[in-house]
Amino acid sequence: MKTSRFTDSQIMAVLKEPQAGVKVPDLCRTHGISTATCYQWRSKFGGMDVPMVGRLKELEDENRRLKKMYAEAQLSTDLLREALVKKW
Repeated sequence: MKTSRFTDSQIMAVLKEPQAGVKVPDLCRTHGISTATCYQWRSKFGGMDVPMVGRLKELEDENRRLKKMYAEAQLSTDLLREALVKKW
């Protein structure tokens, strides 16, 4: 997964600028992002502060790790079932 070139605090600062009266197209032009990126950030991080965004990223990483562990466990279970069926 590609990492963002913006830190959490930078994203939050960009998202707070429209509240101060800056128009979204102007905001995107000054920061070098697309309007789609701005709206995606707003839908994902809107209403959060910097510590909450950090916690969200930690939870996403943990969830990704747990899904990988589950997939590996399922694979090994399936292999064992196949081996048992072939023995009988």
